[in-house]
Amino acid sequence: MAKEEIATFAGGCFWCMVEPFDERPGIIQVVSGYTGGSVEHPTYEEVCSNTTGHVEAVQITFDPDIFPYEKLLTTFWQQIDPTDPGGQFNDRGESYKTAIFYHNEDQRKIAEASKKELQESGKFSKPVLTEIRPAKHFYPAEEKHQDYYKKNSFHYRLYKKGSGREDFIKNTWQSKVDKEELKKKLTPEQYHVTQENGTEMPFRNEYWDTFEDGIYVDIISGNVLFSSKDKFDASCGWPSFTKPVDRYEVNEKMDQSHGMIRTEIRSKSSDSHLGHVFEDGPKEAGGLRYCMNSAAMRFIPKESMEKEGYGEYLHLFKD
Repeated sequence: MAKEEIATFAGGCFWCMVEPFDERPGIIQVVSGYTGGSVEHPTYEEVCSNTTGHVEAVQITFDPDIFPYEKLLTTFWQQIDPTDPGGQFNDRGESYKTAIFYHNEDQRKIAEASKKELQESGKFSKPVLTEIRPAKHFYPAEEKHQDYYKKNSFHYRLYKKGSGREDFIKNTWQSKVDKEELKKKLTPEQYHVTQENGTEMPFRNEYWDTFEDGIYVDIISGNVLFSSKDKFDASCGWPSFTKPVDRYEVNEKMDQSHGMIRTEIRSKSSDSHLGHVFEDGPKEAGGLRYCMNSAAMRFIPKESMEKEGYGEYLHLFKD
């Protein structure tokens, strides 16, 4: 039986705070809503008027054995500007302020330590002002606001970009790549694939026919991308997967090169080119084929995962 705990975060507009957590391993449910104030059953309009004391927030039900609270906090910090006391990005006012609402003493201690670590990291030159507060009653928002990023994806993308949030996240959290250092660290083929959007030769790459238990990580950042549990023989000569381990770790981008229209897959952490995704994968597994370049990844066998710091992903191989 999966364990279930609750976490509650306010990060400005709740439309933008669902997608980073939703459908990730160990995340059971993400609900948009209102909390922190004293008015019972507030409406969206009332909260936006800044008269209720509530903020827009998300409440997350999660399995801590798969997605620990510490990892939730890391994801939370990477969605916001924690130095802004007056709202978030273009959204101003009390209802858009950031906060961590702890549900028990352990969460409070972990949140305080996480905030202190962020402040001391030097990531921000200004103080980290996000409040850490005891959880109060959480009121789910109206149905039209639930899963907004799915229901109104086009408007959501425009809003996230136009508000300034998307560029802030990219400029603040995406790894800054030193091309000259990468040339020293990577082989010529790894550099060509990841930094110049290259494609390695089929059937002549490292992992096209590797099927032992293990995970595939970003060759640059080390973040986990794919698992052997989702790997299959696509008879194409490249390692192919039905899905990423965590969809948050990959970005999709339209690719119109070579006279084709394709969906490119890039690493969110390093912005490296990984490969493409196609709709000719196994139907019983969702119908997708993530066709990746071996040169963009490093394979870590199951028996080496704990030693290399990936022990939290061993749950992937439990029956």
